Amino acid sequence: MTDVTTETRGNTPPRDRRRVVVGSVVGLLTVGASLGTAELAAGLLRTVSPVVAVGDTVVDTTPPSLVEAAIDLLGRADKVVLVAGIIVVLLGVGAVLGTASLRRPVVGYTGLAVFTAVGLAAVLPHRSDDPGTPVPVLVGAVAGALALVLLVRGARGTLRPEADPGPQGVGGPRTPAGAEGAPPEAGPDRGPGRRGFVLTAAGVLAVSGAAGVLGRLLPTLGGGAGSRSALALPAAANPLPPLPAATELGVPGLTPFTTPNREFYRIDTALTIPRLDSTRWTLRVHGMVDRPFEIDMDELLAEELVEADITMTCVSNQVGGDLAGNTRWLGFPLADLMRRAGVRSGADQILSTSDDGWTCGTPTEVVMDGRDALLAVGMNGEPLPHVHGYPARMVVPGLYGFVSATKWVTDIKLTRFADERAYWAQRGWAVRAPVKTMSRVDVPAPLSRVDAGEVVLAGVAWAQHRGIDAVEVRVDGGEWRRAELAEVPGVDTWVQWVAETTVEPGQHSVEVRATDATGFTQPAERVDPVPDGATGWHSIRFTAE
Repeated sequence: MTDVTTETRGNTPPRDRRRVVVGSVVGLLTVGASLGTAELAAGLLRTVSPVVAVGDTVVDTTPPSLVEAAIDLLGRADKVVLVAGIIVVLLGVGAVLGTASLRRPVVGYTGLAVFTAVGLAAVLPHRSDDPGTPVPVLVGAVAGALALVLLVRGARGTLRPEADPGPQGVGGPRTPAGAEGAPPEAGPDRGPGRRGFVLTAAGVLAVSGAAGVLGRLLPTLGGGAGSRSALALPAAANPLPPLPAATELGVPGLTPFTTPNREFYRIDTALTIPRLDSTRWTLRVHGMVDRPFEIDMDELLAEELVEADITMTCVSNQVGGDLAGNTRWLGFPLADLMRRAGVRSGADQILSTSDDGWTCGTPTEVVMDGRDALLAVGMNGEPLPHVHGYPARMVVPGLYGFVSATKWVTDIKLTRFADERAYWAQRGWAVRAPVKTMSRVDVPAPLSRVDAGEVVLAGVAWAQHRGIDAVEVRVDGGEWRRAELAEVPGVDTWVQWVAETTVEPGQHSVEVRATDATGFTQPAERVDPVPDGATGWHSIRFTAE
């Protein structure tokens, strides 16, 4: 009797482990089927993915300080990490529920119901007002339930005991399990067996994987009339001349004056890039105006478009950071749009909304003061890249992007700051955020090694819509020396600077500061970006050998 009990206990752990493994597979594949089909439905309907909707909810409900910390820590990988984290959590919970479902399938169905409720709660108040957003969640729930039925049925067949230990224990004769020693019979509760389970699991994996991949690819496919590749931009009414050669100082390692589109920084709250059809795009202008109207892409491109060289800067940019870029934009003056609408007295805010529901508040007087504030359609001679707002976005020089640079813009409402607050204003950031005077050392690179003797120092400085009057550098805390400035086409771009110094072997430091055209010199005190931009002198260290 004792021997039988010992052997029985010895056989239990492997069977339990097998149950955990099989159950985890059931749960993982059920979640995969749900996510894959939901992604396909979202791609077909051109609506938001449930995973993205949940991610947006996470971002929207996370304290701004944590969002800023995530951006600082993860940089441009923050969105990928968030989406991956959501999927990992779903898969982990699914594995646990899958194991429990082998004994009580109702646990799995309850888990699917909870997932569905969470998904609906995320998409229904989503930033976008697309009525189709709940459909992918419901499609995913149905697919997940069907997969769970098939997988649980198959899993039971793999776990049925084929033989029980006989009374002689290990090594003794065994009697097949079943009624009165007969072999177990296949039945509705036993499923199709191990081979059948493997085939079912492989089928679910293949279908859900293909659905997910296709759903992700659908928004990027096609080259029809509304695609970026088919959009032909007209020339500007009065094209700008080519940039003077003297805008580039020719220093190796120095940031180029014009930032290539593929290298232009991207900071936004969109977890996936909206891919809009330009033939269906419209911009609605309404609110505190006399003549509300809508304009489509054909009408916009028929207007007299203008070009402007403008440097953009993100408010999240730390001292010395690279969240800044310069390009030649093509677009229609926002001030002309406002005049067409007839802005009413007291409308001090232009509240713009992107296709994904993100909002931005721009001071009306800034757009109307004569600067090159644009509804942009082109960037560096080509249609806007999808990541930078195709088919149209706002660009307002002199303001940080979070109050001026709505991508994928579809709605402009004239209102008051006292009445409505934009996305980041609701989270404690400034509502009026002019770009602060800033400079950066690019050469030598931080912690680099250079030859002792003559050393070239170089970098960029910016103070959009004021312009840079002077840049000064100092080495090892010595006297400030003025650097040479490159040419610029106007006050809305950054400027390259260069200086030379002589250093002995050893470690050295370089500091830089800029003075804008109003006479203001950037302060030494370091201030974090929240709520209206960082300040401080940029400094680097290098070693001369």
